[in-house]
Amino acid sequence: MLNTRPKSIKQTIRNVLIVLLSLYIMVGTLLYFMQEKLMFFPTVLSQDYDFQFKHPFEELFLQTDETTIINAIHFKVEKPKGVILYFHGNAGDLSRWGIITEYFVEKNYDVLVMDYRTYGKSNGVLSENALYSDAQYCYNYLKPLYNENEITIYGRSLGTGIATFIASKNNPKQIILETPFYSIEDVAKSRFSLFPLKKLIKYKLPTFKYINNTNCPILMIHGTEDKIVPFNSAIKLYSNSPKARTTFVKIEGGSHNNLIDFETFHNQISKFLP
Repeated sequence: MLNTRPKSIKQTIRNVLIVLLSLYIMVGTLLYFMQEKLMFFPTVLSQDYDFQFKHPFEELFLQTDETTIINAIHFKVEKPKGVILYFHGNAGDLSRWGIITEYFVEKNYDVLVMDYRTYGKSNGVLSENALYSDAQYCYNYLKPLYNENEITIYGRSLGTGIATFIASKNNPKQIILETPFYSIEDVAKSRFSLFPLKKLIKYKLPTFKYINNTNCPILMIHGTEDKIVPFNSAIKLYSNSPKARTTFVKIEGGSHNNLIDFETFHNQISKFLP
């Protein structure tokens, strides 16, 4: 009687490898074509949505190109210490981020915060270049109203990549980065390390590339328990930043969305925004 077991084992291994390869290709394909769904989590507001905030504000509709209108909120106080251009994270809309940025209004700063394309009441086609272009439009909007040495650029999570780009192209007073990352590819490595991310990732947001082109003081704040943007990605960014102008603040036990619960956060923000 012939022994067919070795052949059977080889066939089983072959089948398993085929299944694994198929899964690898499928996940890689989804990663490439669905990455915007994995990166951006906008919520949409009706155009007649009525914002409700504690502090006085002006709602803006900025036509950044022929087919795009960006919705923004401009908080204004009577005698501002300066203005903060705030670039928010990858989820929600201005009904949420407006409330978050009122923290700075209470410190007697004006604040301009915009919704990215497809977020809230903003329209247009989303892309990395569009994020940069719309952000620069907002910076240009502020320049006739404030001296550049009165403008603080603030980025949170996704917004840190945009904030750093804008700081590298202009001359703001300073830049504050909350939960920053080295690059989108670096963040993706923590989840998709087996894939050729350089070829798959369309949104680069190479914060490390722009950080050295800034000419202003930099504050980075990151929590050690951040599960969204790994703490090591922020450390890697800091290692590539101009040390003489950069302050890195580690918040022990801090996660991605709760840094404001720590006294260290308030102390450091108060030093940059006295």
